[in-house]
Amino acid sequence: MSRQNARRLSAGMVGGGIGADIGKTHRFGMRLDDRYALDAGVFGRDRGQSAEVAASLGVAPERSYASYQEMAEVEATRADGVDVVIVATPNDTHFEVTKAFLERGIHVVCEKPLTQDSATARELVELAAASGAILAVPHCYSAYPMVREAARMVSDGRLGRLTFVDVEHASGWATTPLELTGHKQASWRTDPDIAGFPSVVGDLGTHAYHLARYITGLEVEQVSAQLHTLVPGRRVFDNATVALRLADETPGRLWASMAATGHNHGLRIRVFGDEGSLEWQHEDPHHLTFQDLEGTTTIFTHGLASLSEDSARLTRVGLGHPEGFLEAFGNFYRDLADELEARRDARGSTVRELSFPTGIDGLIGVQFVEAVAASHAADGAWTVPASVADRDAEVAAADAELREAGGK
Repeated sequence: MSRQNARRLSAGMVGGGIGADIGKTHRFGMRLDDRYALDAGVFGRDRGQSAEVAASLGVAPERSYASYQEMAEVEATRADGVDVVIVATPNDTHFEVTKAFLERGIHVVCEKPLTQDSATARELVELAAASGAILAVPHCYSAYPMVREAARMVSDGRLGRLTFVDVEHASGWATTPLELTGHKQASWRTDPDIAGFPSVVGDLGTHAYHLARYITGLEVEQVSAQLHTLVPGRRVFDNATVALRLADETPGRLWASMAATGHNHGLRIRVFGDEGSLEWQHEDPHHLTFQDLEGTTTIFTHGLASLSEDSARLTRVGLGHPEGFLEAFGNFYRDLADELEARRDARGSTVRELSFPTGIDGLIGVQFVEAVAASHAADGAWTVPASVADRDAEVAAADAELREAGGK
């Protein structure tokens, strides 16, 4: 079966109803390449409002469900059941909702942070592996063409040995106490029971953290963190400064804030090496700046014929036509669709070296949040993320096994 003649992938959504911009963003991203049909969903806790949203999106009444539990149970038994479910609910429900679908072998895209603690995040990763389902996490900034180009440049050694990594996601969207005005997003993102007390780290810091890992290819070995509440009376931390020690003894810095006065989105990364440096900013996403040892500045624009295949394959319009946030989501969903269709049609995997983030990335993000919180509680003491401790333990176990085998 050729892809051109294959049916569209069937998608469902939990969350993403009235007032949820991220739900609309996911739906727009899925539509860009016409690879998905939105066929089922639960679009809010209020049954009436959810049904209204479903009807407005063309979802058949019998597939507009009262609960995610009902949706998971029924869709798993339908011959035309959903291929993938997007979980776009507040943080405190990610685990239960995602688990319900993974248990039935249904692929899931779960918003970040994957869960509120690493134990449950690990459980989802293991459940996905056991069921053969894809668990993807939409760190969609990695799907910008020029982010892929930056990662390729680093991988190809264009910057030489990396010497410093500086990343920030410093937004000013909640510089004032919006949560006191009835603002829906601010209300749950500043509720420690829903968003977790280091809210800004899970909400914005995980994006910055993934971007640094994705572009540099380096894991963070240790963190030293300070958390602050800049808006008086707010019940969660809204500002985080984190010193990083990456692999190969590379130092770095991460700043995450929802109270960076005057900043719009505020996502930026700079990577320095001993032969050159690069910079990418989300608010000017179709440009990538490279500087060499002499300070000569080259600005690469997406769509240039000289760019790598990694970025060229994600460029949707010609040179000089800017692309942005929705296209990045579209690129994420296109990469995901390639792999979903390959699995559905029993073809070989389409996953590339530079591809979509998975549940493992989500788990590493949650482990980063926990390490930051632990470091802050210890007055900024250097703290090893569990992902690094797990890896070191695996290496030690493998080394011991080899030694034991060698002694026999």
